Amino acid sequence: MTAMFLSRARLKADSATQALAPLLLPQDLSAGLMAEHRMVWSLMSDSADRTRDFLWRKEAPGSFLILAPRPAVAGGLFDVDSKPWEPALRAGDRLGFRLRANPTVARTFADTKARGKRIDVVTDVIRHLPSSARANERQEIIVSSGMDWLDRQGVRLGFIADRMHLRVDGYDTVRVQREKKPAAVLGVMEFEGILKVTDPAALIAGVAAGLGRARAFGCGLMLLRRA
Repeated sequence: MTAMFLSRARLKADSATQALAPLLLPQDLSAGLMAEHRMVWSLMSDSADRTRDFLWRKEAPGSFLILAPRPAVAGGLFDVDSKPWEPALRAGDRLGFRLRANPTVARTFADTKARGKRIDVVTDVIRHLPSSARANERQEIIVSSGMDWLDRQGVRLGFIADRMHLRVDGYDTVRVQREKKPAAVLGVMEFEGILKVTDPAALIAGVAAGLGRARAFGCGLMLLRRA
């Protein structure tokens, strides 16, 4: 596999940068996500024709983790620390993990000719319920559909998530305005727990590629640590 680097980028603490923070970090969820998307691109765009080959997630306002085949570009508004990402895994290892993901399934709808249209896993279940039942069952659906999606990822990517130690901490919908395309609505979930490695090579490759959709918008980067 291509060498990978994990970079931590934080907005500088100097007064000039902090004076710009309200503009760089808008409070509105959708505007904030687009601002973060552009800031991370500024750290990874080392040439005019660069295409996205990295994953990222927000750790705190103005603080990002980035996994890529190269270190993030230091300088500008950010302090950057980069190190090689070289996980040494064996089958049977138990690892703690965190994941922010946009879990989806492909569905075909009668009112569109599109094949395999993507819909987030919570909406996919809730849309079949009567409106009167949705509020009461929402939380249970978030947890069960999130766990089922993660199980499917594990089969494909060489891990088993321990359901006894798995938290599905939230589900937010974020509207993303895109240039020259209709706005996208993302269903974003937070996972945290413990997994067992069944196929080390598949898991390493899967983490490097990212899990789920919306990887350009801070989803899909699974962080691993020794349990």
